[in-house]
Amino acid sequence: MRRSRFMKYAMSVVALICFAAGLPFSVQAKEQPLPHLIQTVTEQDIYEGMLSLGFLETPVLEEADCAKAYENVKSCIVRVQMGSAHGSGIIWEMTQDAMVIATNKHVLEYWKDENSYVYFTQGYYADARVIGVSEQYDVGFLHIDNRQFTYEQLKQFRSARTDETVYAGLRQGDVMFSVDSGSDVYEEQYFEATVEDTRRYIEDFEAYMLYGHGFAKEGMSGGGTFDGRGYLIAMTTGGTYYNETAGVPLPDIVEAYKTVVQEKILTD
Repeated sequence: MRRSRFMKYAMSVVALICFAAGLPFSVQAKEQPLPHLIQTVTEQDIYEGMLSLGFLETPVLEEADCAKAYENVKSCIVRVQMGSAHGSGIIWEMTQDAMVIATNKHVLEYWKDENSYVYFTQGYYADARVIGVSEQYDVGFLHIDNRQFTYEQLKQFRSARTDETVYAGLRQGDVMFSVDSGSDVYEEQYFEATVEDTRRYIEDFEAYMLYGHGFAKEGMSGGGTFDGRGYLIAMTTGGTYYNETAGVPLPDIVEAYKTVVQEKILTD
């Protein structure tokens, strides 16, 4: 209705001008066509728009379903390759210029710039550099320059969806799953588990961990552990032959990020 009134008003104005000039309305309208609106949007504009609107975070489900949630989150898990050694990582943050990858500190002990890189499940490889590691937690961070990708490629990546209130709401017996992106670059896998304790002290790690019952294997260190809806709840860190799993809890990853990455940016 508003558009219709506007058009009637605009046509009335044109008609009055034609009448005052003594020209036929139909002739004047043909000689003065309305201008066309031309809008150019680049791939960079689209990427930055998706970024600002949160469209580059992994989607989450309304109800728990590990199989469906895995399809949503596998794009945020990467392989961290260091010579012949490898582990996993999480796309923690995406910005206009860079990506931050979170992984275990013990994974980065093998990192050397000359023979290390990050592999994405979409089939891309990227150079990276170590930003730093936490002194308190088994967490470290890598920086990837976005100029190694086109904007079309960048739109394929997703950062992990996090919510500390979701972690705080975890209860014993809740379903969770870990994603394996380190053992085979061509065949991603996930393994279901159940929450036993959200904060249990594990002597081997000398830290409080998210402890559960499930399967984990070499190469999964540094990858993501998710709840059944697809929220990141921990960083997969270790497992035993007795189907025990342990991961750095989400709040500790958040704290490590603030200390290692954000404070470094402020002081550099």
